[in-house]
Amino acid sequence: MTDLRDFNKELDDQTNAVHEKYAYSFDFDVMHPFMLRSFAPFFKEGSLLELGSYKGNFTRHFLPHFDDVTCIEASGEAIDEARATLGGKVHFIHDMFETVSLDRKYDNIVLTHVLEHLDDPVAVLRRINDEWLSDDGRFFLACPNANAPSRQIAVKMGLISHNAAVTPAEAEHGHRCTYTLDTLERDATAAGLNVAHRSGIFFKALANFQWDRLLGTDIISREYLEGCYKLGQVYPDLCSSIFLMCTKGKR
Repeated sequence: MTDLRDFNKELDDQTNAVHEKYAYSFDFDVMHPFMLRSFAPFFKEGSLLELGSYKGNFTRHFLPHFDDVTCIEASGEAIDEARATLGGKVHFIHDMFETVSLDRKYDNIVLTHVLEHLDDPVAVLRRINDEWLSDDGRFFLACPNANAPSRQIAVKMGLISHNAAVTPAEAEHGHRCTYTLDTLERDATAAGLNVAHRSGIFFKALANFQWDRLLGTDIISREYLEGCYKLGQVYPDLCSSIFLMCTKGKR
């Protein structure tokens, strides 16, 4: 990341020039619980480091599982909101992944919907592997999926040029790329990480704004959401998010 980036602005829905939200109810109410459900079977007892905590919306899901939670976040405004919500339960560090200095290793490290924002993702993944992940720790990496049916439909509609395109709204919020399972694994292995598990989270054929409208009706049932989550495990390349669980590689 460069010093010219305004991390507070990148997280701000209100000043978005293209008038497209960044955070949707679908993310908070549907994806976060299913993401945690995908991660939880692989959790190691001990500490957790979350890289990019935003306003603490996902962080709060870790508190029933871990007593030792640290978050690194580049936006000071996001940290202020997270701290107001979570209080002293989480240790926050206001810094960038490229420059932060940590004096310990962690048993669990989480990086969700952040890697696509980084100017040099492999360099940060290398720091995770070489400096921050304990010898028997677990690294949880999730990103939006370029091949999600909702994006493929948008391509066929002429709204975006190709599956992995970075839309103007995504670029304004700091996206640098859009990953697929193969390119995500490419960057993880290039950084020296060992990919122990790969999957997808939640089959998704609708855009986030469409989901938000439907979630306020009786059209979508809890059983339907459960079905989309389970179908995503069958077809990971057609999911909203793609997920790698990595262990420390020996470089």
